[in-house]
Amino acid sequence: MLIITFLQSFLLCLILTSQLAKSSTETTTSAGHSIPFPSYEHLNIKESIAAATNLRPAAASTTAQYTDQESNLKPTHHNISSFKLNLLHRDKLSFSWNNNHGRRFEARMKRDVKRVASLTRRLGGGGAAAYEVADFGSDVVSGMEQGSGEYFVRIGVGSPARSQYMVIDSGSDIVWVQCQPCSQCYHQSDPVFDPADSASFSGVSCGSSVCDRVENSGCHAGRCKYEVSYGDGSYTKGTLALETLTIGRTMVQNVAIGCGHMNRGMFVGAAGLLGIGGGSLSLVGQLGGQTGGAFSYCLVSRGTGSSGSLEFGRSVLPDGAAWVPLLRNPRAPSFYYIGLSGLGVGGMRVPIAENTFQITALGDGGVVIDTGTAVTRLPTTAYVAFRDMFMTETANLPRAPGLSIFDTCYDLNGFVTVRVPTVSFFLSGGPILTLPARNFLIPVDERGTFCFAFAPSPTGLSIIGNIQQEGIQISFDGANGYVGFGPNIC
Repeated sequence: MLIITFLQSFLLCLILTSQLAKSSTETTTSAGHSIPFPSYEHLNIKESIAAATNLRPAAASTTAQYTDQESNLKPTHHNISSFKLNLLHRDKLSFSWNNNHGRRFEARMKRDVKRVASLTRRLGGGGAAAYEVADFGSDVVSGMEQGSGEYFVRIGVGSPARSQYMVIDSGSDIVWVQCQPCSQCYHQSDPVFDPADSASFSGVSCGSSVCDRVENSGCHAGRCKYEVSYGDGSYTKGTLALETLTIGRTMVQNVAIGCGHMNRGMFVGAAGLLGIGGGSLSLVGQLGGQTGGAFSYCLVSRGTGSSGSLEFGRSVLPDGAAWVPLLRNPRAPSFYYIGLSGLGVGGMRVPIAENTFQITALGDGGVVIDTGTAVTRLPTTAYVAFRDMFMTETANLPRAPGLSIFDTCYDLNGFVTVRVPTVSFFLSGGPILTLPARNFLIPVDERGTFCFAFAPSPTGLSIIGNIQQEGIQISFDGANGYVGFGPNIC
């Protein structure tokens, strides 16, 4: 039987209903499902505020999985089966550091609004023509002084390897870095990569099969050109190349990357983007048989001293996870969709029609797991029912005015702990994913204002954001078409 219970107040509770046994803590939903987890949890207010406000940036030397000084180490590049990267939230990186929690929160929500606006234009009913315009690449949007990108990894690019911070994006099918000569580049924390200094850099010809896989491609002087445009007018343009990436001490040769010579308004601090979407040109797609289309990530909870992880290879798929089918949307092959049948609050199922979360025949709607979105979005009718049930169950808590994208907030100044209902996702096939309180009731300032960290979607699209994913291992078995939740925590 798989049961991961709450440990203190922040560990994941994840159960597979088909494996349930009766429990003394069992409750029953209106649909008759047994749920052996607490219906309520005590959230420590002071600890939550401290975790959010006492963050300290990590030094680059401590976050580098591969550094230039390690070039004398012998890398491994044959029979690749698995490798691992440290995964860091942008708030932990010195180049994006802001010691004011309120300003960090405001900047994060502004980035989030931009991100979701682009995703909903692309996935939420904009029509096939609108989708085709931005078909290649990701609508990770910036164009703002804060930059974009929520989670970063550090990899080596070229031979010898040059360390670069890269934004990971589960909705993108391209790997690209800024390159010299750079006619237009934004500021990044590391020196801009120079292909002339790499012995392994090889341009891709226009007639190459790799170039054929790039929809927004062109040809100049016999070399394959690429261009990725983003929702706010930001873009990256350059040449396509084959290059060696060093991940930890694993050398991966002949990775197709974009070498961006003109880049506007993108990821402040980072050198580029590491796409891990479902398409053939993402890092996952290019590794193919070497890693069996499998990867796993764990987004570390805010306020902890550790880093999360991003691992590739079938050997990293955990035993004991709750697996659900990975759904494919032909209109959006880059994104990872899952089936969601309902929501729960305090052990009770919210009255929402099950088809609320289904992908339509036109490819609209559905539920996407996204690393680049912070706050989970739900269709408005589902959100309102969900929020209203949560408000009913927290009627004893003092309310505060809405803030930013949140309309349900509480004034918890002076409280040591509060008792709040648990929140659950009813996944298709039976598993029930129950979130710890810190993943849905979050501090938005240093005074004790907490908000319910969900928001309505302007379309039928649902997005499970990274705040709700924190602390849980999420694994993708692309070859067999499954997504796994748990059993590990981080």
